[in-house]
Amino acid sequence: MHLVEQIKAKARANKQTVVLPEGYDDRMIQAAALIVADNLADVVLLGNQDALKAKAAELGVVLDGVTLVDPKSSELLAGYADELVEIRKKKGLSREEALALLTADDNLFFGAMMVRKGAAGGAVAGAFNTTGDVLRAAFQVVGTAPGMKTVSSVFLMVTNTPEFGENGVMCFADCAVNPNPDAQALAEIAVSTAASCKSFLGAEARVAMLSFSTKGSASHDDCNKVIQALDIARKLAPELAIDGELQADAALIPSVANKKAPGSSVAGKANTFVFPDLDAGNIGYKLVQRFAGAEAVGPIIQGLAKPVNDLSRGCSVEDIVSVAAITAVQAQG
Repeated sequence: MHLVEQIKAKARANKQTVVLPEGYDDRMIQAAALIVADNLADVVLLGNQDALKAKAAELGVVLDGVTLVDPKSSELLAGYADELVEIRKKKGLSREEALALLTADDNLFFGAMMVRKGAAGGAVAGAFNTTGDVLRAAFQVVGTAPGMKTVSSVFLMVTNTPEFGENGVMCFADCAVNPNPDAQALAEIAVSTAASCKSFLGAEARVAMLSFSTKGSASHDDCNKVIQALDIARKLAPELAIDGELQADAALIPSVANKKAPGSSVAGKANTFVFPDLDAGNIGYKLVQRFAGAEAVGPIIQGLAKPVNDLSRGCSVEDIVSVAAITAVQAQG
């Protein structure tokens, strides 16, 4: 079974609620109907109810089973405004400003507040709005997971090489969010990605902290950052199988690992790669995608207290459906 189909099966097994803030995008309306029809999640679609129904009829979409909520008239609005004022009181946010954010046409803050308050298990947006706008609402309203300050991303790389990772599937992070994480952020990325590996691959993570050096073979501040991150990650998650600094071949190939990192619990059998910066991560996943013909599922946002995922503005309806399933699985966590 393909990885995305496995994720969809997991979503169906423990159905969650996903909110789609961008009801003004035709693709979101179409995706909402498909998500419900495929029993992947219960769906809340945000927007003016009359406008949503009219657009659905125009598109030939049946929204039976989809919950329609208009933030501007919702009975939840007053309570959400009070909550947002409390969250942002150190920033001096007034109630009027909170109401303006929650009733803004993008619906992002209202959707994020639904996730925070448990009215939805997770949110999916970004078909219309920028990544910055989606993550800003998520960061300010949902916040980061306990003990974490870093929001990051993971790609699930589905390769044709079954001896790598988990039957050819590996987790790559961070390939989309943090340009130059410091040691603390890199450690938090490692811990978050290990949890994603468990959620999506059903396997305990074996995390390789990647570098151009293996176990002191080179000396440089960049290598030292990775070594420091390893120490922090081990303190954050003592049970985690993690090692570094490791070159990619030492992380993947048992014969190389035996020479470069003998005795390592991770080297030669890593299923999770943590790249030292966004340059390496973004280049790395795209090279594997293009040269090796791998499928890159993601980016999946991680490190938040509750799941909010961002889409490409060029996404298809099926992309939205898949990311909703991913979000539902994260919400089970």
